[in-house]
Amino acid sequence: MKALCWEGKESVAVHNTGEPRILNPSDAIVKVTTAAICGSDLHLYDGYIPTMKKGDILGHETMGEVVEIGANVKKVRVGDRIVIPFDIACGKCHFCEQEQFSICDNTNPNAVMADKLYGYSGAGLFGYSHLYGGYAGGQAEYIRVPHVDTNSLVIPPGVPDEQVLFLSDIFPTGYMAAENCGIQRGDTVAIWGAGPVGQMAILSAFMLGAERVLVVDHFPGRLKMARDLGAETINFEDVEDVLDEIKFRTGGRGPDACIDAVGLEAHGTSAPAVLDRAKAALFLATDRPNVLRQAIQACRKGGVVSVPGVYAGALDKIPFGAAFAKGLTFKMGQTHTQRYMQPLLQRILEDEIDPSFVITHRIGLDEGPEAYRLFSENKDECIKVVIKMH
Repeated sequence: MKALCWEGKESVAVHNTGEPRILNPSDAIVKVTTAAICGSDLHLYDGYIPTMKKGDILGHETMGEVVEIGANVKKVRVGDRIVIPFDIACGKCHFCEQEQFSICDNTNPNAVMADKLYGYSGAGLFGYSHLYGGYAGGQAEYIRVPHVDTNSLVIPPGVPDEQVLFLSDIFPTGYMAAENCGIQRGDTVAIWGAGPVGQMAILSAFMLGAERVLVVDHFPGRLKMARDLGAETINFEDVEDVLDEIKFRTGGRGPDACIDAVGLEAHGTSAPAVLDRAKAALFLATDRPNVLRQAIQACRKGGVVSVPGVYAGALDKIPFGAAFAKGLTFKMGQTHTQRYMQPLLQRILEDEIDPSFVITHRIGLDEGPEAYRLFSENKDECIKVVIKMH
């Protein structure tokens, strides 16, 4: 089969690889119909996530048709169209029973590696390095789905792939980020990053009762998309100081909650942002956490900082004293996707939301390497890439 494979930093190629097969009786094999390139995939492309190996199949936003199932599969049948969550959960451990699927105890075969780096391992992830299990991703013609009864959402007939594909990651991620804010009706929420997750967080914040949403970015196309959703926008290149601008717009109080939807590859023009970039280039730092610093400083006293943006290592010069002094609450982590898929599907079926509005590019699998380059270099015009397999 054909698959998009990681070749090294800033290098992706289409390879012919062996087709996946059933390894455990709870597995399914899925013929992929639609996949997507996620902003998190760019962290792999840019070389920020360790333990990638040449030839690893990329992709964690995937859906398709079930073509084979293991002997113990009970809920999913051959012929079903399913969306596959990016995180892989066993459905039976302590954390899965608490619906904390992304920190499942049993699905990362390389847990020892993550234990050494983070203290404890989370769940395995599709297409996201050997630190998270080395599972083959979904930017391929076929994918093996472990524990498919837990790691799937069956889609009713007649619903287009593009309307439901993002239940695999960015829609639940944006929703959980907003939910983590503990939004009360009338709140003001500030979001850094107007990429796909940021857009979903905007929608979700409004759905959960926010009165105002402020969005910080510098790409005009993304900021326009945010305004079309009802957000107020701040181009950080057009203001002297982002924190002063946010304080002014909130009457000196600050937002009730702040969402860092950027993560480890933050951009900026401030001195700390420039220093972050230089240190990362010289391998003196693992992440560029300028957005997280701003979110902590901007948030009102007693507020919440929600972090759906991916971080990989140790962060420099985080103003923890400010967080302590203001009594902030932090909520973060990989999304417990399985918890949100069904209720968010219901919102789609009831025409409350159509997440496909973020799609800017549709490609075939063979165009994948060029799409990665375009996405990495032109995040304004290229906001979300969808790969049509068949």
